[in-house]
Amino acid sequence: MKPKLLLLHGALGTRNQFAQIKPLLEAHFDVYDFNFEGHGGVISEGEYSITHFAKNTKDFIHTNDLGSVSIFGYSMGGYVALKLALESPELIEKMATLGTKFAWTKASAAAEVKMLNPDVIEEKVPHFAQLLKEMHAPLDWKAVMRNTAEMMLNLGNGEALVEDDFKKINHTVCLGIGAKDKMVSLEETEKIQGWLPNSICNVLEGAPHPIEKVDPDLLFEYIKKALL
Repeated sequence: MKPKLLLLHGALGTRNQFAQIKPLLEAHFDVYDFNFEGHGGVISEGEYSITHFAKNTKDFIHTNDLGSVSIFGYSMGGYVALKLALESPELIEKMATLGTKFAWTKASAAAEVKMLNPDVIEEKVPHFAQLLKEMHAPLDWKAVMRNTAEMMLNLGNGEALVEDDFKKINHTVCLGIGAKDKMVSLEETEKIQGWLPNSICNVLEGAPHPIEKVDPDLLFEYIKKALL
């Protein structure tokens, strides 16, 4: 019987972020994924927050009678996995993340939000705007982006996990970061790794932040080694 693996997507993303990697993983895991509320056309019944997305994940696990699962979380998905591990540890076996940002302060959140202006993106990067429109239809992609920006600001204003939270998470955790990630630093990742009691940090050589640009074979080997 193959172990169960749940994939959690990143901010502004959908479950389709795993389209390339899923076929590789399915040879070794029973793979599950879903869209957080407010993404990929799924209407949101609550605010955009790590807490709410952790509830989405908990509800998905219960609804599908999965018992407990291992989780791979990309970017925001990794943060959601850690939040769920803190609140409902019995639902998770092991965790692996990639490109999860941990350094949330007012300044860092403000810097990220500067890049999330939908009107500027529509004018300056129209192909990205069109992609987001298609990904999140029939939802308004601009609202998705604004809500994501508000969530980031809230993280910077006190909603982020703190040292004592991480120290309570006793699961086996592998924190992955791409060597060419320009959004997340190795320093912040190693800092959190030092707070998690049973964790390691893994640098994926040549990998940038966007998961779509990470070599699928490299990502597959990372997940397999971390979670099997």
